[in-house]
Amino acid sequence: MKYLFLLRDGNNDGPPGLDTAEGQELFGAWRQVLNAMRAEGVLVDCGPLTGIGSATTVRVRDGQVLLADGPAAELKEQVGGYTLVDCRDLDDALAWAARVPTALAGSVEVRPVIDTAGGPKTPAATAAGVRATTG
Repeated sequence: MKYLFLLRDGNNDGPPGLDTAEGQELFGAWRQVLNAMRAEGVLVDCGPLTGIGSATTVRVRDGQVLLADGPAAELKEQVGGYTLVDCRDLDDALAWAARVPTALAGSVEVRPVIDTAGGPKTPAATAAGVRATTG
């Protein structure tokens, strides 16, 4: 099952640059955990996001596309990156999330990804290994 890690570190300006000691340390820690994820075959994708100043929010209301500079919501901790993993179960995903460097100073929100390839799954059906039916 796929899980998305939403990474929040409280730094809404984006990650530190590689030209700083802090950036070198952070990216070194990330390199270690990503290499471990690759070795175990759970890593699907991962990436940091630029700071919130580069965000554009898109809304469509009454057929009109509305654009706004900045994030969709004003939050203390914005999403600063993501990691997508494919794990055996939630416990496995949570164990990997605890190894992510962001968990040391910020937070890692772990959310199951709905499998839309074969139709929606309900949480109960997912736990039972049964695909939900509609109609």
